[in-house]
Amino acid sequence: MEPRIQYARTADGVSIAFWTLGEGPALVHMPLLFSHIQPEWQIPECRHWYERLAEKRKLVRYDCRGFGLSERDVSDFSLDALVLDVDAVVDRLGLEKFALFGPLHSGPVAIACAARHPERVSHLLLWCTYARASDWSRSPQVQAVRAVMDKDWTFYTETLAHSLLGWSAGEPARRYAALIRDSVTPEFLHAVAIPSINELDVTPFLPQVRSPTLVLHRRQYALDVDVATGLASRIPDARLVLLGGESAAPYLGDTEAVASAIDEFLGEGEQAPAARAAPSREPGGLVTILFTDVEGSTALTQRLGDAKAREVLREHERTVREALKSHGGSEVKTMGDGFMASFSSATRALECAIAMQRAFAQHNQSAEEPTRVRIGLNAGEPIAEEEDLFGTAVNLAARIAAQAAGGEILVANVVRELAAGKGFLFADRGDVGLRGFEDPVRLFEVRWRET
Repeated sequence: MEPRIQYARTADGVSIAFWTLGEGPALVHMPLLFSHIQPEWQIPECRHWYERLAEKRKLVRYDCRGFGLSERDVSDFSLDALVLDVDAVVDRLGLEKFALFGPLHSGPVAIACAARHPERVSHLLLWCTYARASDWSRSPQVQAVRAVMDKDWTFYTETLAHSLLGWSAGEPARRYAALIRDSVTPEFLHAVAIPSINELDVTPFLPQVRSPTLVLHRRQYALDVDVATGLASRIPDARLVLLGGESAAPYLGDTEAVASAIDEFLGEGEQAPAARAAPSREPGGLVTILFTDVEGSTALTQRLGDAKAREVLREHERTVREALKSHGGSEVKTMGDGFMASFSSATRALECAIAMQRAFAQHNQSAEEPTRVRIGLNAGEPIAEEEDLFGTAVNLAARIAAQAAGGEILVANVVRELAAGKGFLFADRGDVGLRGFEDPVRLFEVRWRET
């Protein structure tokens, strides 16, 4: 049955249309941008997507101001105004806590909401989005599509629909183009919406987000994967999940992989690694930094598919977190197929890395799909900010991990010196040139199979 359309009024007097579906914890599904919640329900792929999400929760879907059934005669499309749209809907429903799903152009608004309302946003989910609009608008594809907007409205909507949903999306793209034309006037889009979107930059909000955050991104989508990686690295404790496909619409392609990732993330609740400790440091500020990375994770996904690849990555997450807990390590953040952790002791960091590789080796003896992980360590005095670590020491640790092969542990000379006399076996790998560093770096391999 089609959900009943309801209305909420914002603090600045704008009428916002919304509907709800299902029962349970609330998930507020923000619009991609173009939005019309009534004809959207008639699109089979959209309807099935919403019904899938509503199986375990109350799904809330709304049209932002200027679009769809919400009030269209508006002049304020700023970030603050768009946050008011969300506030109006959740206040109208009396939601004390809610999860927020911010796709594409709604992503910056979702980030701002989470930063401003940490007590209310229980989870933040970001889909194929960005913090700075310039990351989006610099794309040659985006610039080419926008160039035809003033020339032919119908051709523009058809081209835009294919660029968003995928160039192979036939009938779904045609239906979405029609929805774009129904949802907004070209005058409002050109004069108000796009200029306001071009000004979006919520980068300062990223370290302020306290809600558990999941960054979802499709590898072949027009927005570069580096943008998603940057988001996940700047939001404390954020997770990054990369999926196959090119469509910005979560309801196209492997939708079950997307929905399963959302279910897993929202379903963790109190079982999530709560109290992930802040990066541990000795009084002098010396920290040993450890990075892990699953070798060939992109090829793994292409070969196995999203669901099977996610099982492999889940084993990596479980093993790493168990080893960190056993050896006094602090999880700083996860990047989907890798972790960054810190230790106040180089010895414990090395023991932890060895324990990880031994656990993976044991797992691989009987696993249908082996998990090959590279590990890199460095030590130094990084900058601690908002429960994250930054600086040259961190960057070097990441580069060292990237230099390792699956099953290897590579360390900088400083780590070897800090652990001198502790019984570890090191093999000199010589001076290695690393991206971003002018001088070669002396690396050593930890012989964990012999220790």
